[in-house]
Amino acid sequence: MRTCLLVALLIVAITPAHSTTSMTLAQAFTVAWQRQPAAQAFGERERAVQARRQAADAFTPEPASIELGTRNDRFNSNRGAQEQEVGLILPLWLPGERSGAQALADAENTANNQRLAALRLQFAGELRQTWWAWQMARIELDLSALRVASAGRLRGDVARRVQAGDLSRADQHQADGALATAQVLAAEAEAAAESARYRLHSLIGMPLPETSIQSEPAVTKGSEMDAILVHPALRDLETRSEVSQRSLELARARSRASPEIALSSRRERALSGDAMDQTWKLSLRIPFSSGPRTDARLAEANADLIESRSQYEFDKERLVQQLAAARSQLSAANSVLVAAETRARLASESRGFFDKSFRLGESDLPTRLRIELEAFEAERQSSRARINLAQSQSAYRQALGLLPE
Repeated sequence: MRTCLLVALLIVAITPAHSTTSMTLAQAFTVAWQRQPAAQAFGERERAVQARRQAADAFTPEPASIELGTRNDRFNSNRGAQEQEVGLILPLWLPGERSGAQALADAENTANNQRLAALRLQFAGELRQTWWAWQMARIELDLSALRVASAGRLRGDVARRVQAGDLSRADQHQADGALATAQVLAAEAEAAAESARYRLHSLIGMPLPETSIQSEPAVTKGSEMDAILVHPALRDLETRSEVSQRSLELARARSRASPEIALSSRRERALSGDAMDQTWKLSLRIPFSSGPRTDARLAEANADLIESRSQYEFDKERLVQQLAAARSQLSAANSVLVAAETRARLASESRGFFDKSFRLGESDLPTRLRIELEAFEAERQSSRARINLAQSQSAYRQALGLLPE
Protein backbone atom coordinates (compact mmCIF):
# COMPACT_ATOMS: atom_id res chain seq x y z
CA MET A 1 0.00 0.00 0.00
CA ARG A 2 2.80 2.41 0.85
CA THR A 3 4.57 1.65 -2.43
CA CYS A 4 1.37 2.24 -4.44
CA LEU A 5 0.87 5.57 -2.68
CA LEU A 6 4.39 6.70 -3.51
CA VAL A 7 3.94 5.73 -7.17
CA ALA A 8 0.63 7.63 -7.36
CA LEU A 9 2.21 10.74 -5.85
CA LEU A 10 5.08 10.50 -8.30
CA ILE A 11 2.67 10.31 -11.25
CA VAL A 12 0.72 13.31 -10.00
CA ALA A 13 3.92 15.29 -9.56
CA ILE A 14 5.25 14.44 -13.00
CA THR A 15 2.10 14.72 -15.11
CA PRO A 16 1.49 18.51 -14.93
CA ALA A 17 5.08 19.36 -15.80
CA HIS A 18 4.93 17.03 -18.78
CA SER A 19 1.52 18.19 -20.01
CA THR A 20 2.42 21.89 -20.00
CA THR A 21 5.10 21.38 -22.68
CA SER A 22 2.52 20.69 -25.40
CA MET A 23 -0.64 22.44 -24.25
CA THR A 24 -2.97 23.76 -26.92
CA LEU A 25 -5.93 26.09 -26.61
CA ALA A 26 -8.32 23.12 -26.60
CA GLN A 27 -6.32 21.42 -23.84
CA ALA A 28 -6.22 24.64 -21.85
CA PHE A 29 -10.00 24.92 -22.17
CA THR A 30 -10.48 21.36 -20.92
CA VAL A 31 -8.30 22.01 -17.89
CA ALA A 32 -9.76 25.42 -17.12
CA TRP A 33 -13.40 24.34 -17.49
CA GLN A 34 -13.05 21.65 -14.86
CA ARG A 35 -12.17 24.38 -12.35
CA GLN A 36 -15.32 26.41 -13.05
CA PRO A 37 -18.07 26.38 -10.40
CA ALA A 38 -20.74 25.59 -13.00
CA ALA A 39 -18.91 22.45 -14.09
CA GLN A 40 -18.37 21.28 -10.54
CA ALA A 41 -22.03 21.85 -9.58
CA PHE A 42 -23.51 20.26 -12.71
CA GLY A 43 -23.68 16.78 -11.20
CA GLU A 44 -25.80 17.97 -8.30
CA ARG A 45 -28.06 19.99 -10.58
CA GLU A 46 -28.59 16.93 -12.73
CA ARG A 47 -29.37 14.87 -9.66
CA ALA A 48 -31.96 17.44 -8.59
CA VAL A 49 -33.63 17.31 -12.00
CA GLN A 50 -33.77 13.52 -11.90
CA ALA A 51 -35.29 13.67 -8.42
CA ARG A 52 -38.02 16.03 -9.66
CA ARG A 53 -38.74 13.61 -12.50
CA GLN A 54 -39.09 10.75 -10.04
CA ALA A 55 -41.44 12.88 -7.94
CA ALA A 56 -43.57 13.54 -11.03
CA ASP A 57 -43.78 9.79 -11.67
CA ALA A 58 -44.94 9.07 -8.12
CA PHE A 59 -48.40 7.73 -7.33
CA THR A 60 -49.30 10.84 -5.31
CA PRO A 61 -48.27 14.50 -5.68
CA GLU A 62 -47.19 14.58 -2.03
CA PRO A 63 -46.14 11.74 0.30
CA ALA A 64 -48.93 9.82 2.01
CA SER A 65 -49.44 10.43 5.71
CA ILE A 66 -50.80 8.50 8.69
CA GLU A 67 -53.17 10.04 11.22
CA LEU A 68 -53.30 8.62 14.78
CA GLY A 69 -55.69 9.71 17.52
CA THR A 70 -57.13 8.61 20.88
CA ARG A 71 -59.81 9.97 23.18
CA ASN A 72 -61.08 8.99 26.69
CA ASP A 73 -62.85 10.43 29.77
CA ARG A 74 -60.09 9.77 32.26
CA PHE A 75 -59.82 13.40 33.34
CA ASN A 76 -63.55 14.11 33.85
CA SER A 77 -66.17 11.41 34.51
CA ASN A 78 -63.74 8.48 34.23
CA ARG A 79 -66.43 5.97 33.28
CA GLY A 80 -64.13 4.07 30.95
CA ALA A 81 -65.13 5.70 27.67
CA GLN A 82 -62.35 5.22 25.13
CA GLU A 83 -61.85 5.85 21.43
CA GLN A 84 -58.87 5.06 19.14
CA GLU A 85 -58.51 6.03 15.49
CA VAL A 86 -55.90 5.35 12.82
CA GLY A 87 -56.11 6.57 9.25
CA LEU A 88 -54.16 6.73 5.99
CA ILE A 89 -54.34 9.99 3.99
CA LEU A 90 -53.44 9.98 0.27
CA PRO A 91 -53.13 13.25 -1.71
CA LEU A 92 -54.51 13.01 -5.25
CA TRP A 93 -53.32 14.44 -8.53
CA LEU A 94 -55.53 17.08 -10.08
CA PRO A 95 -56.64 16.47 -13.68
CA GLY A 96 -53.64 17.09 -15.94
CA GLU A 97 -51.32 17.86 -13.03
CA ARG A 98 -49.25 14.68 -13.18
CA SER A 99 -48.64 14.82 -16.92
CA GLY A 100 -47.82 18.52 -16.58
CA ALA A 101 -45.30 17.83 -13.82
CA GLN A 102 -43.67 15.11 -15.93
CA ALA A 103 -43.44 17.40 -18.96
CA LEU A 104 -41.94 20.15 -16.80
CA ALA A 105 -39.33 17.76 -15.36
CA ASP A 106 -38.33 16.63 -18.86
CA ALA A 107 -38.06 20.25 -20.02
CA GLU A 108 -35.93 21.13 -17.00
CA ASN A 109 -33.61 18.21 -17.75
CA THR A 110 -33.07 19.43 -21.30
CA ALA A 111 -32.70 23.03 -20.12
CA ASN A 112 -30.10 22.00 -17.56
CA ASN A 113 -27.92 20.41 -20.26
CA GLN A 114 -28.34 23.37 -22.61
CA ARG A 115 -27.53 25.80 -19.83
CA LEU A 116 -24.27 23.96 -19.26
CA ALA A 117 -23.46 24.12 -22.99
CA ALA A 118 -24.15 27.87 -23.04
CA LEU A 119 -21.94 28.43 -20.01
CA ARG A 120 -19.16 26.37 -21.63
CA LEU A 121 -19.31 28.53 -24.74
CA GLN A 122 -19.37 31.73 -22.69
CA PHE A 123 -16.31 30.63 -20.76
CA ALA A 124 -14.62 29.58 -24.02
CA GLY A 125 -14.97 33.15 -25.27
CA GLU A 126 -13.32 34.51 -22.13
CA LEU A 127 -10.51 31.99 -22.35
CA ARG A 128 -9.94 32.69 -26.04
CA GLN A 129 -9.53 36.40 -25.42
CA THR A 130 -7.14 35.79 -22.53
CA TRP A 131 -5.19 33.14 -24.47
CA TRP A 132 -4.54 35.34 -27.51
CA ALA A 133 -3.77 38.36 -25.35
CA TRP A 134 -1.07 36.24 -23.75
CA GLN A 135 0.21 35.12 -27.16
CA MET A 136 0.32 38.73 -28.32
CA ALA A 137 2.24 39.75 -25.21
CA ARG A 138 4.73 36.91 -25.76
CA ILE A 139 5.33 38.07 -29.34
CA GLU A 140 5.89 41.63 -28.16
CA LEU A 141 8.34 40.38 -25.56
CA ASP A 142 10.31 38.30 -28.07
CA LEU A 143 10.47 41.16 -30.56
CA SER A 144 11.61 43.62 -27.90
CA ALA A 145 14.44 41.25 -26.97
CA LEU A 146 15.49 41.06 -30.60
CA ARG A 147 15.40 44.85 -30.82
CA VAL A 148 17.61 45.17 -27.74
CA ALA A 149 20.07 42.70 -29.24
CA SER A 150 20.11 44.54 -32.57
CA ALA A 151 20.53 47.94 -30.89
CA GLY A 152 23.34 46.49 -28.79
CA ARG A 153 25.19 45.24 -31.84
CA LEU A 154 24.75 48.60 -33.58
CA ARG A 155 25.99 50.44 -30.49
CA GLY A 156 29.09 48.24 -30.38
CA ASP A 157 29.76 48.89 -34.07
CA VAL A 158 29.36 52.64 -33.57
CA ALA A 159 31.66 52.59 -30.52
CA ARG A 160 34.43 50.89 -32.52
CA ARG A 161 34.08 53.39 -35.33
CA VAL A 162 34.10 56.31 -32.90
CA GLN A 163 37.36 55.04 -31.45
CA ALA A 164 38.70 54.72 -34.99
CA GLY A 165 37.68 58.29 -35.75
CA ASP A 166 35.13 57.40 -38.43
CA LEU A 167 32.15 58.66 -36.42
CA SER A 168 31.61 61.46 -33.92
CA ARG A 169 30.54 61.28 -30.28
CA ALA A 170 27.13 62.63 -31.37
CA ASP A 171 26.68 59.40 -33.31
CA GLN A 172 27.65 57.47 -30.19
CA HIS A 173 24.95 59.29 -28.25
CA GLN A 174 22.37 58.44 -30.87
CA ALA A 175 23.32 54.76 -30.74
CA ASP A 176 23.22 54.80 -26.93
CA GLY A 177 19.80 56.46 -27.04
CA ALA A 178 18.49 53.84 -29.47
CA LEU A 179 19.68 51.07 -27.13
CA ALA A 180 18.08 52.77 -24.11
CA THR A 181 14.80 53.14 -25.99
CA ALA A 182 14.87 49.45 -26.89
CA GLN A 183 15.53 48.53 -23.27
CA VAL A 184 12.60 50.66 -22.08
CA LEU A 185 10.28 48.98 -24.58
CA ALA A 186 11.58 45.57 -23.53
CA ALA A 187 10.84 46.31 -19.87
CA GLU A 188 7.31 47.44 -20.75
CA ALA A 189 6.78 44.33 -22.88
CA GLU A 190 7.98 42.12 -20.04
CA ALA A 191 5.55 43.75 -17.62
CA ALA A 192 2.67 43.34 -20.11
CA ALA A 193 3.62 39.69 -20.70
CA GLU A 194 3.65 38.94 -16.98
CA SER A 195 0.25 40.59 -16.55
CA ALA A 196 -1.20 38.51 -19.41
CA ARG A 197 0.42 35.40 -17.96
CA TYR A 198 -1.17 35.98 -14.56
CA ARG A 199 -4.63 36.45 -16.10
CA LEU A 200 -4.34 33.21 -18.06
CA HIS A 201 -2.86 31.36 -15.10
CA SER A 202 -5.87 32.38 -12.99
CA LEU A 203 -8.14 30.61 -15.48
CA ILE A 204 -6.06 27.48 -16.08
CA GLY A 205 -4.68 27.11 -12.59
CA MET A 206 -1.37 25.59 -13.66
CA PRO A 207 2.01 26.74 -15.07
CA LEU A 208 1.74 28.03 -18.62
CA PRO A 209 3.56 26.34 -21.49
CA GLU A 210 5.99 28.06 -23.83
CA THR A 211 4.32 26.88 -27.04
CA SER A 212 4.37 28.21 -30.57
CA ILE A 213 1.39 29.97 -32.10
CA GLN A 214 -1.21 27.44 -33.20
CA SER A 215 -4.50 28.73 -34.56
CA GLU A 216 -7.74 26.84 -34.38
CA PRO A 217 -8.82 24.80 -37.42
CA ALA A 218 -10.72 26.64 -40.10
CA VAL A 219 -14.45 26.11 -40.32
CA THR A 220 -15.70 24.28 -43.38
CA LYS A 221 -18.04 26.26 -45.55
CA GLY A 222 -21.69 25.71 -44.81
CA SER A 223 -24.84 27.49 -43.88
CA GLU A 224 -24.13 30.00 -41.15
CA MET A 225 -27.83 30.28 -40.43
CA ASP A 226 -27.94 26.57 -39.60
CA ALA A 227 -25.08 27.14 -37.17
CA ILE A 228 -26.96 30.04 -35.60
CA LEU A 229 -30.07 27.93 -35.06
CA VAL A 230 -28.10 25.34 -33.09
CA HIS A 231 -26.04 27.95 -31.27
CA PRO A 232 -25.77 26.97 -27.58
CA ALA A 233 -26.91 30.40 -26.43
CA LEU A 234 -30.08 30.20 -28.52
CA ARG A 235 -30.68 26.58 -27.61
CA ASP A 236 -30.44 27.63 -23.96
CA LEU A 237 -33.13 30.27 -24.52
CA GLU A 238 -35.28 27.78 -26.42
CA THR A 239 -35.21 25.30 -23.59
CA ARG A 240 -35.87 28.04 -21.07
CA SER A 241 -38.92 29.03 -23.10
CA GLU A 242 -40.02 25.41 -23.07
CA VAL A 243 -39.64 25.31 -19.29
CA SER A 244 -41.71 28.48 -18.99
CA GLN A 245 -44.40 27.02 -21.25
CA ARG A 246 -44.58 23.81 -19.22
CA SER A 247 -44.64 25.83 -15.98
CA LEU A 248 -47.57 27.83 -17.31
CA GLU A 249 -49.48 24.68 -18.23
CA LEU A 250 -48.79 23.17 -14.82
CA ALA A 251 -49.93 26.36 -13.08
CA ARG A 252 -53.20 26.16 -14.99
CA ALA A 253 -53.68 22.55 -13.89
CA ARG A 254 -53.00 23.43 -10.25
CA SER A 255 -56.04 25.60 -9.78
CA ARG A 256 -56.41 24.46 -6.16
CA ALA A 257 -54.61 22.49 -3.50
CA SER A 258 -54.44 18.73 -3.95
CA PRO A 259 -57.56 16.83 -2.89
CA GLU A 260 -57.07 14.07 -0.34
CA ILE A 261 -58.67 10.70 0.16
CA ALA A 262 -58.55 9.18 3.64
CA LEU A 263 -59.22 5.66 4.89
CA SER A 264 -59.50 5.36 8.66
CA SER A 265 -60.62 2.87 11.30
CA ARG A 266 -62.08 3.71 14.72
CA ARG A 267 -62.36 1.46 17.80
CA GLU A 268 -64.51 2.79 20.66
CA ARG A 269 -66.53 1.91 23.76
CA ALA A 270 -68.93 3.99 25.80
CA LEU A 271 -68.33 2.54 29.31
CA SER A 272 -65.76 0.44 31.05
CA GLY A 273 -66.43 -3.25 30.48
CA ASP A 274 -68.28 -2.71 27.20
CA ALA A 275 -66.99 -4.45 24.08
CA MET A 276 -64.91 -2.40 21.66
CA ASP A 277 -66.77 -1.49 18.50
CA GLN A 278 -64.80 -0.97 15.28
CA THR A 279 -65.94 1.18 12.36
CA TRP A 280 -64.36 2.18 9.05
CA LYS A 281 -64.53 5.52 7.27
CA LEU A 282 -63.68 6.55 3.70
CA SER A 283 -63.55 10.32 3.17
CA LEU A 284 -62.62 12.74 0.39
CA ARG A 285 -61.40 16.29 1.02
CA ILE A 286 -61.67 18.76 -1.88
CA PRO A 287 -60.16 22.22 -1.24
CA PHE A 288 -61.78 25.31 -2.71
CA SER A 289 -60.06 27.10 -5.56
CA SER A 290 -57.53 29.73 -4.48
CA GLY A 291 -58.19 32.40 -7.09
CA PRO A 292 -55.60 35.10 -6.21
CA ARG A 293 -52.82 32.59 -5.57
CA THR A 294 -53.55 30.79 -8.83
CA ASP A 295 -53.62 34.10 -10.70
CA ALA A 296 -50.25 35.03 -9.24
CA ARG A 297 -48.67 31.75 -10.36
CA LEU A 298 -50.17 32.09 -13.83
CA ALA A 299 -48.97 35.69 -14.17
CA GLU A 300 -45.41 34.79 -13.11
CA ALA A 301 -45.23 31.80 -15.46
CA ASN A 302 -46.65 33.84 -18.33
CA ALA A 303 -44.18 36.66 -17.67
CA ASP A 304 -41.26 34.21 -17.76
CA LEU A 305 -42.54 32.81 -21.06
CA ILE A 306 -42.88 36.24 -22.66
CA GLU A 307 -39.46 37.31 -21.44
CA SER A 308 -37.69 34.17 -22.68
CA ARG A 309 -39.30 34.37 -26.11
CA SER A 310 -38.48 38.05 -26.48
CA GLN A 311 -34.92 37.41 -25.34
CA TYR A 312 -34.62 34.64 -27.93
CA GLU A 313 -35.53 36.96 -30.81
CA PHE A 314 -33.25 39.68 -29.47
CA ASP A 315 -30.25 37.37 -29.05
CA LYS A 316 -30.83 35.73 -32.41
CA GLU A 317 -30.56 39.09 -34.16
CA ARG A 318 -27.51 39.98 -32.08
CA LEU A 319 -25.75 36.70 -32.90
CA VAL A 320 -26.41 37.15 -36.62
CA GLN A 321 -24.81 40.59 -36.51
CA GLN A 322 -21.95 39.29 -34.39
CA LEU A 323 -21.31 36.47 -36.88
CA ALA A 324 -21.26 38.90 -39.81
CA ALA A 325 -18.78 41.13 -37.96
CA ALA A 326 -16.55 38.15 -37.12
CA ARG A 327 -16.59 37.01 -40.73
CA SER A 328 -15.58 40.48 -41.91
CA GLN A 329 -12.80 40.71 -39.33
CA LEU A 330 -11.46 37.31 -40.39
CA SER A 331 -11.37 38.36 -44.04
CA ALA A 332 -9.67 41.64 -43.14
CA ALA A 333 -7.12 39.83 -40.96
CA ASN A 334 -6.14 37.63 -43.93
CA SER A 335 -5.58 40.70 -46.11
CA VAL A 336 -3.63 42.48 -43.39
CA LEU A 337 -1.35 39.47 -42.90
CA VAL A 338 -0.48 39.30 -46.62
CA ALA A 339 0.37 43.00 -46.72
CA ALA A 340 2.28 42.90 -43.42
CA GLU A 341 4.41 39.94 -44.50
CA THR A 342 5.24 41.73 -47.75
CA ARG A 343 6.26 44.84 -45.85
CA ALA A 344 8.34 42.83 -43.39
CA ARG A 345 10.18 41.06 -46.22
CA LEU A 346 10.96 44.33 -48.00
CA ALA A 347 12.02 46.04 -44.75
CA SER A 348 14.34 43.14 -43.92
CA GLU A 349 15.97 43.34 -47.31
CA SER A 350 16.34 47.11 -46.98
CA ARG A 351 17.92 46.71 -43.56
CA GLY A 352 20.48 44.37 -45.07
CA PHE A 353 21.27 46.87 -47.81
CA PHE A 354 21.66 49.84 -45.46
CA ASP A 355 23.59 47.79 -42.91
CA LYS A 356 26.14 47.01 -45.57
CA SER A 357 26.26 50.61 -46.85
CA PHE A 358 26.64 51.92 -43.28
CA ARG A 359 29.58 49.63 -42.66
CA LEU A 360 31.12 50.89 -45.87
CA GLY A 361 30.52 54.50 -44.86
CA GLU A 362 28.05 55.15 -47.68
CA SER A 363 25.13 56.06 -45.38
CA ASP A 364 24.96 57.99 -42.13
CA LEU A 365 23.82 56.79 -38.71
CA PRO A 366 20.42 58.56 -38.63
CA THR A 367 19.47 56.78 -41.85
CA ARG A 368 20.70 53.49 -40.44
CA LEU A 369 18.65 54.00 -37.27
CA ARG A 370 15.56 54.94 -39.26
CA ILE A 371 15.85 51.83 -41.42
CA GLU A 372 16.40 49.70 -38.32
CA LEU A 373 13.27 51.14 -36.70
CA GLU A 374 11.23 50.62 -39.86
CA ALA A 375 12.38 46.99 -40.08
CA PHE A 376 11.48 46.41 -36.46
CA GLU A 377 8.05 47.96 -36.87
CA ALA A 378 7.45 45.92 -40.03
CA GLU A 379 8.38 42.69 -38.27
CA ARG A 380 6.26 43.69 -35.30
CA GLN A 381 3.30 44.39 -37.56
CA SER A 382 3.75 41.05 -39.31
CA SER A 383 3.88 39.14 -36.03
CA ARG A 384 0.86 40.95 -34.67
CA ALA A 385 -0.99 40.23 -37.92
CA ARG A 386 -0.40 36.50 -37.45
CA ILE A 387 -1.78 36.68 -33.93
CA ASN A 388 -4.73 38.78 -35.09
CA LEU A 389 -5.52 36.23 -37.78
CA ALA A 390 -5.50 33.39 -35.26
CA GLN A 391 -7.58 35.46 -32.85
CA SER A 392 -10.05 36.35 -35.62
CA GLN A 393 -10.36 32.66 -36.45
CA SER A 394 -11.19 31.95 -32.81
CA ALA A 395 -13.68 34.82 -32.74
CA TYR A 396 -15.38 33.46 -35.86
CA ARG A 397 -15.65 30.01 -34.30
CA GLN A 398 -16.97 31.61 -31.13
CA ALA A 399 -19.64 33.43 -33.12
CA LEU A 400 -20.65 30.10 -34.68
CA GLY A 401 -20.99 28.57 -31.21
CA LEU A 402 -18.01 26.19 -31.53
CA LEU A 403 -15.73 25.27 -28.66
CA PRO A 404 -11.91 25.46 -28.90
CA GLU A 405 -10.23 22.73 -30.94
